[in-house]
Parts: sequence; C-alpha cells; structure tokens
Amino acid sequence: MKLHIPRWGVLLFDLFLSAASIVLAHLLRFNFSIAAIDYFYFPEGIFFLLVLRLWGFLEVRTYYGIIFHTSFEDAVRIFVALLWGTLIMGLALNPLMYYLDGHFLFPYSLLIIEFFLTGSLLVSYRAFVKMLYFRYVHKNQEEKKALVFGAGPAGLRVKNLLAQVEGTRYKVAAFIDDDPGLEKKSMQGVDIFPSELLPRLLKTTSIDVLIFSHPDVPPARRQKVLDLCLRHGVKVLNVPPAEHWVDGKLSFRQMREMRIEDLLERAPIELQPDHLHRALAGKVILISGAAGSIGSELVRQLVAFEPERLVLIDQAETPLHELELELRNRLKFDRFEVLIGDVRNESCLRKIFSENRPQIVYHAAAYKHVPMMERHPQEAILANVGGTQLMADLSVEYGVEKFVLVSTDKAVNPTNIMGATKRLAEIYVQSLDRDLRKRGVEHPRFVTTRFGNVLGSNGSVIPLFKKQIEAGGPVTVTHPEITRYFMTIPEACRLVLEASVMGKGGEIYVFDMGRSVKIVDLARKMILLAGLIPGQDIEIRFTGLRPGEKLYEELLASEESTLPTHHEKILVARVREYPFEKVRKGIENLLALYETQNKQWIVSALKALVPSFKSQNSIYEELDKKA
Repeated sequence: MKLHIPRWGVLLFDLFLSAASIVLAHLLRFNFSIAAIDYFYFPEGIFFLLVLRLWGFLEVRTYYGIIFHTSFEDAVRIFVALLWGTLIMGLALNPLMYYLDGHFLFPYSLLIIEFFLTGSLLVSYRAFVKMLYFRYVHKNQEEKKALVFGAGPAGLRVKNLLAQVEGTRYKVAAFIDDDPGLEKKSMQGVDIFPSELLPRLLKTTSIDVLIFSHPDVPPARRQKVLDLCLRHGVKVLNVPPAEHWVDGKLSFRQMREMRIEDLLERAPIELQPDHLHRALAGKVILISGAAGSIGSELVRQLVAFEPERLVLIDQAETPLHELELELRNRLKFDRFEVLIGDVRNESCLRKIFSENRPQIVYHAAAYKHVPMMERHPQEAILANVGGTQLMADLSVEYGVEKFVLVSTDKAVNPTNIMGATKRLAEIYVQSLDRDLRKRGVEHPRFVTTRFGNVLGSNGSVIPLFKKQIEAGGPVTVTHPEITRYFMTIPEACRLVLEASVMGKGGEIYVFDMGRSVKIVDLARKMILLAGLIPGQDIEIRFTGLRPGEKLYEELLASEESTLPTHHEKILVARVREYPFEKVRKGIENLLALYETQNKQWIVSALKALVPSFKSQNSIYEELDKKA
C-alpha cells in the first residue's frame, strides 16, 4: 500500500508549526508568563514573520521532498528557508520599524529562539513521520542484521540507505572501524567497535550481511574480513567507487557481492604515468590478439597515453567488433584501425605493416589452452612460434622501434606443447635482438614479459567454476595439490606497459605474482561466496591432471636467476643464450614439418630446440625416454 501526503498539505502543516513555534518562543522567552508579553508588537510580528516563512518555503520548495524519505539534504533546505526569513526580519524590517516607531517588529532574542525552534520542529516531525512509515512498511518483512565496515560519513550513508531498502528490513547492529579514535563511540545510536572484535561479533550476533562502506579498504585487510565472514556464513557486499554511482547517487542495488577476484586481489601497482606518457604518446602502436583478455585491456590502458593511432589485429570477429564499439562509445577514442587478420599469414601482415608503419608492437596473439595444444601441436608451433617469428621479422623490416612479446610462466621448464612453443618464441626474439646489436642495428628493441594466470581471462579456471556452481556442480579440480599464480588482467597489463618502456632490448621481464594459490581452496571459497556449502550443496570432484599439466607453475627455470629493476614488481631474468642462426634454422625446419602433420616428428623437433621441455602426463613422454 502506497501512502502519499500532498504538497499543499505539507506546506500548510509547516506554516502551522511555524505559527506554533512563534507562540512557543514568546512563552519560553517570558518564562511562560502571559502577562509579561508585550502585545504591542505581537500581532504585527507574527504576521510579517509568517509571511517571510511562507516566502522561504515557496522559494526553497521545502514541501517538495517526500516526507517518508526525508534526508539530511531536506533538513539543510529547511534551515536555509528559515535563515532567509530571519535575516530579512533582523537586518531589514526590524531596523526599519525601529526607525519609524521606536520599537522592534520582532525582538532579536525571540527571533533567534524562534529560528532554532521552528527548524527543530519541522525536521523532527519529518523524521517522526518517516520512522512511523518505515515501521508500517516493514512490519511484515523479514529483518536482517548488518555490520557496516567503516564508520564516518561513508558508514552513515550506508546505514541511511539500508533504511530505505524495499522488500527487506535491515538493521545495522554495529559499525566496525580500524580507527582507534572511534572506539567506544556511536553514530545515530549504533555502537562503533574496533576491528579486532569482529570475530566475537560474528560469533555472538546473528549477522546476515557485512558491508564495506568504502571501496578503498586494503586488499589484505579485506581478505581477512572476508575469510572470517565465509567461515560464519555471512554475506559480504561492497560499495562501488563513487564514479560508478548512477547520477552521482548510491543505491542498494549498486552494491555488489564480493567476488573471488576480490579475494585474490593485491595492493594496487603504482606506475609512473609521466614516463609512460612520454614513451607512448604520439606513437603508432600495433597490438596483435587485440580482442583477447590481455590484448583488449592493453588497448584500454594505451588510450590514456594519447597514442597517434592504435592498430588492432585479431581473427576473432565478434570480440573485435565489441572492442571497436567500446572504444568509440565508452572511451570516446577514434584514432584506431580494426583489422581482421592472422599472425600466421605473411601477406596479410606485410600489408598491415606497410600501410600503418607501427613504431611499437605488442604481440599478444597466441594459442594458450594447454590440453588443446597437446592434441594439436602442429597448430601450436604455427601460431605461437611461426606467428611470433613473422611478427618479429616484419618489425625488423619495417623499422619498428620496440617489440614486446607477451609470454607465460608455462614457458619455464615447460611440460606441455603450449609452454614449449612460448619458450621457443622467447628464445627467437631474444637471440634476434642480440644478433641485431652485434650487426650494429639500433632498432627494433625486443622485450619479453612473462607472468602467470590472469583472473577472468578467456578459458581461465574462475569462469569455469562459476558455470559449474550455477549448474549445481560438481566443481572439477584436476588435483588436490595443484597450485597456480594469479594476477588481475589490469595489473598484468600495467606491468606489461611498464616493462615495455623500461626495456633496452633482449630482456625477459618476470612479474612478481605474489603467492601461489591452491586451486581446490579457490573452488571452496567460490562455493562459499555463492552461499553454498562445499561437499554438501556442491561436490568438488578431482579429475586427474590433464595432458601436459603440472602441479606447480614456475616463473624461473632452475638455471635462471633474476636481477632487480627500478620497479619492485618487475625483475629481469638471466637466461641461457642461443646463437641466432642456429635458432632461426631450427625454427625453419620445425615449421617445415607442419606440412607432414606428423605430431611425433613435430614434437621431437620442438624438444630438440627447447632442451628444458619434458612432457608430463602426456603421450609425448615416450619421446623423452627415447632421447
């Protein structure tokens, strides 16, 4: 049932309360002695002050606000309307009346009392009506208890917002804050507790939801709180950053549930945008694999550095079209070329290089699915090795300044075809860079970046787990001990840009991936985040290692070591060097085997070129035994 109070009704009641406040102000001023009141100015004063109050209400439109949803802004508007009338009476009408008749129209002491009294009555009655309304609306609704993490203005905003949620009645049981200065204090009658008492509150109070009132809680702190809440079955919500609020206002619907990405997030990486801008502004930049997870995020971040033009290559038609729409509509950027092309096709690439003359190349195109490449090694070598060689050679031919290869941690001591082909691609660009320097050729400078799994990328484990949970399970994990390194896509791309700028040529940059994560723990937390119980609501099933898969990923091979750079998250790897001519001829022979479609020959040749490649859980293990 909807309740409604007409605006004229609100205006009339405001005037009635204003008149009552004037009378009450006189009684208070003269200690409730009616005989002491000077009636000489009383009727005229009331009349003129009420006219001023009516003018203020009409001018500021205090009666426009919905009483049932009165806010702090409404209270401010009421006092502004009263202030105008008080100033006119005190600074204009009172002096004029005193000049003409020797009396004040309305004594200043009474004027001050009446101002605060009227303001308090108008705000209080609105708050009272609002309280009655919400008690009436929520009387048959389920009540949920909430904890708000973060007091102050942000926490107060969340508390007031919860009072307006339709369908569920939320009661804020307490505020939690890390600020010791707020301990043993309260806001709007709700106690503020230090964060160390959170475990006790979760145990002793039936909390349904915890809300982070501010998005800037440090990731490590947020993870600890989330782990506590998951153990107690408490739902966790996040207030989005202010720039994501609709029309500058926060609504309950905008609060999103905590995601597994938030659990794995780390402290944000700080870059130096000035030197990135100097290096990238005004450049023609080519990105292969531009429609993929890494490629598309590189495009988004590059836009901020004002390149002359972006040349975007991919063979995935639909994602490329979606990226084009995003650039035009959301990012408001139009200096780009969208080109459907294949990095294995020399005539296509040559035309692109000759027409666009890129100065910087980011090569992110690759086949990356481990089990798929185990079944199709001929396609892996053609795309990951042949495609990289072709892009690198054309970069030399057309005078590219810098070439950046996006590689993977699976290239370290590879146990699968995909990792071995990426390692061979690394070897080629690194040996080519060294050969160019020996011959006195200044450009291009070849730089390799190497990192682990990225959260939410196409084909990664997290989207798979989400689909399995939505389908009711089971959630499939290959092995109870398998671990992986994870990094967010924006974080990985920020480091790629930083490494590409700092690289002088020939380096393989390794990113600090933090600590490795057990995949089975990841699965359990995702099930808990969905409000379900692992092993009870959703089964976790172990399926065995897939072909080419290993338990633990590495970022450096055993014979490699690292050197620090100016950025604490980026290290440069010291790796084995290979003579360029030997590498080039070996790759030519390997690619020539594509025509045979003989997988055993192709993999044998690949193993000869990448000595550290030892197959695991694969049909190609026999080749290692023979060797």
